Amino acid sequence: MSNPASTPAPPNRNSTTTTNLGLAKDWSEFCRALERAGEVVLRDAAPDTPLDRAEGFRYLSRLTREMLYSCVDNADPDFPRLHELDLVKIGADNPDNVYLSANIRGDRSYRITGKRGTIAYFSIGSKANRYAKDGTMASTGELTDADLVVEPDGTVEIIASATEQGRNWLPLAPDSTGLVVRQTYLDRSTETPGQWHIERLDAPAGPAPLSPEFLGGALRRAALSVHGTAATFADWTELFMTRPNELPDFDQEMFQRAGGDPEIYYLHGYWTLRPDQAWVIETEVPDCPYWNFQLNNWWMESLDHRRRISVNKHTATLDGGTLTIVVADRDPGVGNWIDTCGHRSGTALLRWLGADAHPIPRCRVVDLDSLARTPSSTGEDR
Repeated sequence: MSNPASTPAPPNRNSTTTTNLGLAKDWSEFCRALERAGEVVLRDAAPDTPLDRAEGFRYLSRLTREMLYSCVDNADPDFPRLHELDLVKIGADNPDNVYLSANIRGDRSYRITGKRGTIAYFSIGSKANRYAKDGTMASTGELTDADLVVEPDGTVEIIASATEQGRNWLPLAPDSTGLVVRQTYLDRSTETPGQWHIERLDAPAGPAPLSPEFLGGALRRAALSVHGTAATFADWTELFMTRPNELPDFDQEMFQRAGGDPEIYYLHGYWTLRPDQAWVIETEVPDCPYWNFQLNNWWMESLDHRRRISVNKHTATLDGGTLTIVVADRDPGVGNWIDTCGHRSGTALLRWLGADAHPIPRCRVVDLDSLARTPSSTGEDR
C-alpha cells in the first residue's frame, strides 16, 4: 500500500472551475471594452465619410494589436524587449522616425547597448505611461544626442536606473513604466538607424510562468489603453477644430504630458478643405538640427508614407529662408506640396527640434486654381 502522506492530493476541481470561469469573464469584459472603444470613432465630431470611418476602425485595430503585445507578450519588466512600432500610428507619429519602446519598472536597473548609426537624431526617454488612466505619459528622464557618449568604434552603453551610473545615464523615477527611443531621419536614402538591445541588471534566472491573474489584468490594461489612447487624441482633435486651418501654439505642457520629446516645440492644427481649395502655410525657419511638417487624419495618424504627406529640413525647398507649404488634393506646382490623400479634413503638425526660436506660421485658405503654376522642385535651399 502507498503511504497516504506521500500520495499527491487530487486536483481541486472547484478551484479549477472557478479559475476558468474567471478567465472567461475576463475575456468577455475585454471584448466588451473594445466594443465601447468604438464609441470614439462614432463620436459626433468625428467625420463620417467612408474613408475616415474605415480609418477610424483600422486605427482601433492597430491600437488593439499594439496594446495586446505591450500588455501581454512584452510586459515583463525583468525581461524587456525593445519593440519597433509597425504601422501603429499614435498622436501624430513622425514619418521620419524609427520608434522603439520597452516596458520597464522604476525600481529596476537596465543596460541598453547598441550602435549609434548615422541617423540624424537620437533620443531615449523614460516615461510614466498613464494612457489607460488619464491620457498622459509624463517624462521621467531624457538622454539626447547632445549628452550621448559614443565610443570610438560607434558603440554606446546606456544605464537606465534611479541612481546615476555610467557615462550615459537615463534617470528612472518610481513610477517609470517604459522607455521610448526616437531615431529621426533627415535623408532615408543615406542614413542608417542604430541597433539597440536592452537587459535588466541582476535579472532573475527566468521569467515567471503565465498566471490567470496576470492575464486577466493584462487584458484589462490593454482594453483601457486602446480606449484611453483613442479618446485622448480625439479630444485633442476637437480642441484643434476650434481654430481651423491654423498652426497655433495650443499648449506645450499638454503635449509634453502626453509623451512629447522635451527638445521639440509642437505646432498642431486642424485643417478642412474643399477639393478646389488649398491650405497655404508660410513661415520663417529657425536655426535647428531638424524640423518637419506632416499631414494626419482626424485620428492623428500620419497619412500614407508612400505619398507626399510630409516635408523636412532636408527635403524642403526654401525661398530666401521662407518655407511655403501647400496642402491640396493635387500638386499646384508651387511651394512644397502636401497630398491630402483623398481626405477633406484632418490634423497637421509642424515640429521645431532644438530651436532657440519657434515662429508661428501664417496660414490662409485659397482657391487652388489661383496658385500660379511653376515647375516644382525638391531639396533644401542652402
